[in-house]
Amino acid sequence: MTLSAETLAFGYPGRTVGRGATFALKTGEVLCVLGPNGGGKTTLFRTLLGLLRPHGGRVRIDGSDLRDLARRTVARRIGYVPQAHSGYFPFTVADVVLMGRTAHIGLFAAPSDKDRRVAHETLETLGIAHLAEAIYTRISGGERQLALIARALAQEAPLLIMDEPTASLDFGNQVRVLERIRGLARSGIGILFSTHDPDHAFLCADRVAILHDGHIAALGTPAETVTPGNLRAAYGVEVSIQEVDMGAGRRRVCLPSFAASP
Repeated sequence: MTLSAETLAFGYPGRTVGRGATFALKTGEVLCVLGPNGGGKTTLFRTLLGLLRPHGGRVRIDGSDLRDLARRTVARRIGYVPQAHSGYFPFTVADVVLMGRTAHIGLFAAPSDKDRRVAHETLETLGIAHLAEAIYTRISGGERQLALIARALAQEAPLLIMDEPTASLDFGNQVRVLERIRGLARSGIGILFSTHDPDHAFLCADRVAILHDGHIAALGTPAETVTPGNLRAAYGVEVSIQEVDMGAGRRRVCLPSFAASP
């Protein structure tokens, strides 16, 4: 299955944020979107999901125009992890994750044993099964983020869009989420995720898109795309790319250069 953007213009009613976005995400690969705050990453993702109407161009899922697909059909093909969600109602974490099964449940049907089993398995996968009966609004921001990822995984969709999935997570949970992203890709799921940390692209992405000033300034492998010049243009800071020996192989890392003190 493929999710593609074709010369996509995106934004909000009365305001276009970006233009000319063209790329495709296939099942089994990880595409990372890097870019500064306010660069349009969330707006692009919401347009790809059909939550915002394109200002031009098209979004297609396996060749079908997204606008021609029913919302239930889209939900069965693309899971979504939003950037942040505080919650208003005292649902348990298990109930929040079970909501990810909505696309598989009839309009007036109750969740089946399979739905509950899938929800529980996703909680176990992310190491938060112990939070199943906790009240979602009372857990930490990092725990809520993991619950949202579990909810998206419970959809069992072949494509997954994750808007800054490591935001508000501590270092250990960031690593676990990035490992899970790689594992999901190996299982055949296509993942599009955004981050502010270029090291995350080196850790788990097959391709990287740098979104800057509303357009894709670079698109390619991490080695081709995450370069000092591209990062300088996007973030306005000097960065050095170094290789470190990790025992099982060498890995690239980004080191920012601080301005010299007067």
